[in-house]
Amino acid sequence: MIAVEDLIELVRAYNPKTDEKLIRAAYDYGRDMHEGQFRHSGEPYFSHPVAVAAILTEQRLDDATIITALLHDTIEDTRASYNTVAELFGGEVADLVDGVTKLTNLQLSSTETQQAENFRKLLMAMSKDMRVILVKLADRLHNMRTIKAMRPEKQLKKARETMDIFAPLAGRMGMQWMREELEDLAFRVINPEARASIIRRFITLQKETGDVIARITNDMRHELDEAGIDAEVFGRAKKPYSIWRKMEEKEMGFSRLSDIYGFRIITRRERDCYGVLGVIHQRWRAVPGRFKDYISQPKSNGYRSIHTTVSGRNARRVEVQIRTRQMHDVAETGVAAHWSYRDGVRSKNPFAVDPANWIASLTEQFDAEDDHAEFLEAVKLEMYADKVFCFSPKGDVIKLPRGATPIDFAYAIHTRIGNACVGAKIDHMRVPLWTRIKNGQSVEVITADGQTPQATWLDIATTGKARSAIRRALRELDRDRYIKLGRELARSAFEHIGKKATDKALDTASKTLRLKDRDEVLARLGSAELTAHQVLSSVYPDFAPIEGAEVRLDRAVIGLAADQSFKRSHCCQPLPGERIVGITYRGSGVWVHAIDCEVLSKYENQPERWLDLHWHTGTHPPVYDVSIDVTIGNDAGVLGRVCTLIGEQGANIANLAFLDRKTDFHRVLIDVELRDAEHLHGVMSTLDAESDVAAVERHRDPNRLGDE
Repeated sequence: MIAVEDLIELVRAYNPKTDEKLIRAAYDYGRDMHEGQFRHSGEPYFSHPVAVAAILTEQRLDDATIITALLHDTIEDTRASYNTVAELFGGEVADLVDGVTKLTNLQLSSTETQQAENFRKLLMAMSKDMRVILVKLADRLHNMRTIKAMRPEKQLKKARETMDIFAPLAGRMGMQWMREELEDLAFRVINPEARASIIRRFITLQKETGDVIARITNDMRHELDEAGIDAEVFGRAKKPYSIWRKMEEKEMGFSRLSDIYGFRIITRRERDCYGVLGVIHQRWRAVPGRFKDYISQPKSNGYRSIHTTVSGRNARRVEVQIRTRQMHDVAETGVAAHWSYRDGVRSKNPFAVDPANWIASLTEQFDAEDDHAEFLEAVKLEMYADKVFCFSPKGDVIKLPRGATPIDFAYAIHTRIGNACVGAKIDHMRVPLWTRIKNGQSVEVITADGQTPQATWLDIATTGKARSAIRRALRELDRDRYIKLGRELARSAFEHIGKKATDKALDTASKTLRLKDRDEVLARLGSAELTAHQVLSSVYPDFAPIEGAEVRLDRAVIGLAADQSFKRSHCCQPLPGERIVGITYRGSGVWVHAIDCEVLSKYENQPERWLDLHWHTGTHPPVYDVSIDVTIGNDAGVLGRVCTLIGEQGANIANLAFLDRKTDFHRVLIDVELRDAEHLHGVMSTLDAESDVAAVERHRDPNRLGDE
């Protein structure tokens, strides 16, 4: 545990005017309050608040925040009270400690409706004093660093909560170093095999190529010295989770991933940033479409930097960030830079944003949103978003997330414009609605009276505002059909636990879920925006599936008549978690297909044979066979390693056949038995991360109908 004198020395390094006496008093008080308490690791509990305080000194925060860190668990876990803390350390510290306590009591990993409400409370706490969130983020970071002492199930819960909420929140606040560390620590728990595989590939790559980072760093320093530009150059390999996410987004293996190294160039003056850019682009070839100027168009959290990607040694792509020292300070600490101290006084960084203005801009986007689930989705999308800037025909600048389409642009202007959209022009050229908008483009929306949103728009839109508006409009259009389907789903779900879906029960559900009436509950259930489990839990709070209980195979599909049975079609091999439809056959029941199955085109003119089906909510047994096409290197032990990886994911291999044998590779068709779509994703992701696997994809054969 860090001694009090060492902690004070950390604060004094950036704030010589610190109130040492008050910090020492807070240290002694916190230690006394936590006397006799121990962490899961067996260490004294007070070692945790001290470590949190030390993390906050890295961001050069004020005395009040450091003292809050030392006391942040006292009101919740000891006999200390708000009044006592206020009397000893002042009202400011007491309010901060109380705010952190309230945040700690939020169950952020609960159901989505509760989670959305907790997000509202979280944003409200941020609006009162952002330092509450800074302490909470540091608290979560230290807990993740020491997570191994927790039970495995608790580790997984905390890791997912960190990945879903705290890591993106840190990123949205501009604290990229914290976001990356939180993501990597959570990744270590959630998918340790994938992380280990990436680290192994890094070690192998380093053996093959040597220290690429040192060589490129020296090259850059040499070019800058030749140009007479005073700048610092730093290089690093990207974090395992960052690489994993790129592999997922680009659907490619590690061997085909290029920009796994990042370099940062820190200059003294802003104009030197553009000088450095010129030097880099003259020496190395720039990659088209990978340039962003956040100096001329800063992010809302104050982030400024120039980003470019170039082809370095051996045509390997590297990402380069160019910024001044002041810009770098904001990039490291984000919104926290507002409180940063240097030499005993508040650091006047011209790029630090006012936290009050920043949080106001974040919350005002969601104030009009009365739907909890849609609010939650919108907040998460906004936190993860990397912005692009485009222009309206009048020249107004519109900020949208990276990957946004004209549909998102239309709804950003006004919901009425979005609903009436029939087309778009980008830079005066007519384009499809799924076109991705790029920085600096001019976008014009074409509207028409009588136009209504299409269901396919949900796959095109990326912003929470657009998707929630589209869903609302579609709900109104298909409301009667969804209510009818929802009633059937509710009947089946309630009967499954020996209850009836009465009007009174559905009225109770609507009140608990804060929806308008029972028809709204049924409509959302029918449109898959609510699950049957959520409705049951809202009526019977004590209801929960038996731990480890599996969904019965004969009840796996919802939407069948009492006398109908079902079979999975061999052509598409649908899995629980995927959208499905049924095709009826006289004498042979119902064949279930995935919604995107090619075979369904045969039945387009026979709508009377179609059934709208859903998989039952719950844990399914691992008995659903799926074929995976895997291309592997022809080396000793590779096939055995692939089979071991599949087994480690809890999947059974039912059959294996070679499709192609070459001198350097083999193509193997592997039939695996799985629980659901998420199980399949885990197996394929693990295989894709393996260095000797060149390609892995799901195999579907439209000639294997199984329904004729």
